[in-house]
Amino acid sequence: MSTRRQELIIETGRTEQQYWRDLWHFRELFYILAWRDILVRYKQTVIGIAWAVIRPFVTVVVFTLVFNRIAKLEAPEGIPYALFVSVAMMPWQFFASALSEASGSLLNNAGLISKVYFPRLIIPAGSVITSLVDFAITLAMLAVLMLWYQYAPDWRVLTLPLFILLAFAAALGSGLLLCALNVKYRDFRYVVPFIVQFGLYVSPVGFSSTKVPEYLRWVYDLNPMVGVIDGFRWACLKGTAPLEVHTLASSVVVTATMCIYGVWYFRRTEQTFADVI
Repeated sequence: MSTRRQELIIETGRTEQQYWRDLWHFRELFYILAWRDILVRYKQTVIGIAWAVIRPFVTVVVFTLVFNRIAKLEAPEGIPYALFVSVAMMPWQFFASALSEASGSLLNNAGLISKVYFPRLIIPAGSVITSLVDFAITLAMLAVLMLWYQYAPDWRVLTLPLFILLAFAAALGSGLLLCALNVKYRDFRYVVPFIVQFGLYVSPVGFSSTKVPEYLRWVYDLNPMVGVIDGFRWACLKGTAPLEVHTLASSVVVTATMCIYGVWYFRRTEQTFADVI
């Protein structure tokens, strides 16, 4: 029985040419790191993976009390407010979790980075993939909530994978940038939680984007999660929550820009990771 061997040759000036091929060669390491992160996340917890449901559920309850009961904000006619918020909470929870995990992923794997060569891009990308597990669990929670309210989506739900892909790209692009900055400037470990917390309240999770004044919409739409959240509501709530074309286009452009710049900056600083980490 013959075993296939792969040789890794590092030559000066050819790193850029071989980098993307090395990502494929090290795909097994990608799987291993992603699976390890999934196991470690809920290791030695009392209720384990149930935290993936409890966190968004508690947030939905708080938003319902604050925005609906106190601030008197309403969902579109015919949609329960708790369901309205839950649909928006799914992509936001995924984005926030992926961004937090990816931003600290290089520092959490400092020992591996300083000893072994492999494309460092695998580490933050694996962290974003890991967050998809929690996202799948919240999807199940949303399905149960829809059954509770006897609310069934229509054909628009088939477009949901497109908005999931957009959320994934937004998390990956910003995660690559922040994890690279976090290696060089350790202050970013304190900035990321603030970004996540602030972003929750300026994104249309507890309210509809239609509540934002028209003269502020062009600035508001620069938040890539606005198009993602509006897209989720449009797909899951039979189009009763509007999805503006300019909002979706802005999210796509901003996300694409973040991905390109994130990859570029990550690759630019990657050679120094092992020295400064």
